[in-house]
Amino acid sequence: MENFSRPLVDWYKKEARPLPWREEPTPYRVWVSEIMLQQTRIEAAREYFNRFTRAFPTVEALAAAELDDVLKLWEGLGYYSRARNLHKCAKTVCETYGGVFPPDAAALRALPGIGDYTAGAIASIAYGLPEPAVDGNVLRVLARMECFGESIGSDKVKKRFREALRDIYPTGECGAFTSALMELGETVCTVGTPSCARCPVAAYCAAHRCGEEALYPVLPEKKPRRIENRRVLLLLCGDTCAVQRRADTGLLASMWELPNDLLPDAPETGEPCGEAVHIFSHVEWHMTGYELLVDELEKTSAPNVGQMCVENGADGSENIFVKIKQLEEEYAMPSAFDKFVEHTRFS
Repeated sequence: MENFSRPLVDWYKKEARPLPWREEPTPYRVWVSEIMLQQTRIEAAREYFNRFTRAFPTVEALAAAELDDVLKLWEGLGYYSRARNLHKCAKTVCETYGGVFPPDAAALRALPGIGDYTAGAIASIAYGLPEPAVDGNVLRVLARMECFGESIGSDKVKKRFREALRDIYPTGECGAFTSALMELGETVCTVGTPSCARCPVAAYCAAHRCGEEALYPVLPEKKPRRIENRRVLLLLCGDTCAVQRRADTGLLASMWELPNDLLPDAPETGEPCGEAVHIFSHVEWHMTGYELLVDELEKTSAPNVGQMCVENGADGSENIFVKIKQLEEEYAMPSAFDKFVEHTRFS
């Protein structure tokens, strides 16, 4: 790989966007920002980052927080395992390292929720070490530079590019180089049609010289998402609504949710109150909501269904009834249920 670090860093120093986590790139702030930016656009992450770091300005503050409070602040960002791992990692950093992230990529990778990419970002941006952070944006840049014809989805390919980058890290400017690669992939060498006329390293790009930018990178084949048809129950009693907590492991672990179960196994019960679709990485929930008043449930012609809905969640977990206003303000609930929570305001 040709050494393109100098023109790229020079460009970055002039063109870098003013982002809140760049203002004070401490290990803690770099870590929080990189975890947030996984699967989340920068525009969406910006305000979440500001709000999160105001509530938990240090790793010690995050470690001391209740998990429910962390999940509530994360609400709307999705991929909630990231928030749980943030909380778990903060506790580990405080208990094992006295509240200081270790300045070593291998030690960082051993922390909960931190992989090669995040470890590289912390090590290079916060500690100035020549440790590459290779994500999808960086892979796209490098694949075009080399006309790399293999799928970029494998760990083997990511390792190859990490090793190649490590050899060209500029002394004393490791953090700037890492950030510049990310910036280039996000703003110039984008998906589809890149802005090659604005690229500071176009002269180093084999795909640009051949006019074949659109052919790279080669992406792994996507697996089709599984579709689940679900019944969502709005169990109302005065100004309260039933919620249940999900299991501690698996999808949306430890989050609160409206009682729900799979259709067509679940009988239709109550008054229909809308439909919604929520897409996860591997599954789609196609949801139909039904509003039920608890007093009416006791009179239903299907008492076994009513009893199940009032006393237990669809997966057997216990329901609790909370004030509707309290539900919105205090309970961390996935955005999958937003439409149905909105319905409770007008019921």
